[in-house]
Amino acid sequence: MGQAYSVTEINLYIKNLFMRDRMLNNVYIKGEVSNCKYHTSGHIYFTLKDAQGQLACVMFAGQRRGLKFRLEEGQSVIALGSINVYERDGKYQLYANEIVLDGQGILYEKYERLKKSLEAEGLFDPAHKKPIPMVPKRVGIVTASTGAAIQDIINIAKRRNPYVQLILYPAQVQGEGAAGSVVKGIKALDKLGVDTIIVGRGGGSIEDLWAFNEEIVARAIFNCNTPIISAVGHETDVTIADFVSDLRAPTPSAAAELAVNDYLAFQAMLRENRRKLTRELQQKLSIYQNRCKEYKLRLFYASPAYQIKQKRQHLIELEQKLQQRMNQKLRERRHRLELYIARLNGLSPLTKLSKGYALVVGEDNKPVQSIENINKNELLTVSLLDGDIKARVEERHPKRREG
Repeated sequence: MGQAYSVTEINLYIKNLFMRDRMLNNVYIKGEVSNCKYHTSGHIYFTLKDAQGQLACVMFAGQRRGLKFRLEEGQSVIALGSINVYERDGKYQLYANEIVLDGQGILYEKYERLKKSLEAEGLFDPAHKKPIPMVPKRVGIVTASTGAAIQDIINIAKRRNPYVQLILYPAQVQGEGAAGSVVKGIKALDKLGVDTIIVGRGGGSIEDLWAFNEEIVARAIFNCNTPIISAVGHETDVTIADFVSDLRAPTPSAAAELAVNDYLAFQAMLRENRRKLTRELQQKLSIYQNRCKEYKLRLFYASPAYQIKQKRQHLIELEQKLQQRMNQKLRERRHRLELYIARLNGLSPLTKLSKGYALVVGEDNKPVQSIENINKNELLTVSLLDGDIKARVEERHPKRREG
């Protein structure tokens, strides 16, 4: 017996097969609506059938925003979506993203073919997008001269900046010849040299908006030297012109917001920038002033005059120190000399003589220090303070030693 799989595993395997099939992930299916039910959650459950078969379908609430009509029994429609397996029931069904009435299906196919062709040529490449001027002086408008679109643009533009000149090219935006009229308007305003061009109209059916899905309009927008803002229909309406233009606006009113700068906000920005610039200039000026003062001080200290003054002061201080040292040395030497003089005076014979003492010298001119060194009848010289006396030794009387 081979391996047994669970129902969930088989359903998941089949679901993966469906998901890997690229054709089933983006397929148009044509059929008649039956069993249509609007659920309280916002989802739409219905069946598409023809003479030989039927297919369960669901459109979730998130995709209903693009549905421009109420789905009803018996309608012939074309649904775009992906086919996948609902695992719980083991059934496959169509998950619809877009639904159009059968009469509009041909236009959608034409739209998709042209979109793919122009995209392949690079007309949608962001590298070709031109920036929208921030402060325009003249804004051109290609739209119908009557209707809500032009009134919305004028009202918003005047409110945002009454100094911007609005130039309208009254184009035909619906029906036969509308595409050619839009092209002429783009070329005329481009030749006129306006800063920005708004191309668009109010909402409507796919047939009403079809002029902005024409190839000649797409190429006119791409070849225009002036930046173009597309503003076709409502936010959910997307045309070929939106892909080619330099900027897409969801509505004509939004296009006016994007094309015309807010004058009051711009003035406020200028005032704020002026304050910032003034503050920064003052800070810079203060920094450079302080730096100049610092450099001036450095130059003053490094100047020859200041250096000479400093050196002179230093020399004066050195001279004073030298003088002090010399005086100190002299005092020290003088004091030492006085000490030596006192010592010499203490050792000088004259000092002794001045006190009544006498110097006795023998015949050999040597001082007599002991009676043992002299002989009887020896002639001695006795030196006093004021002269010498010659004396002859008659007797010697040695002192007795005690002890």
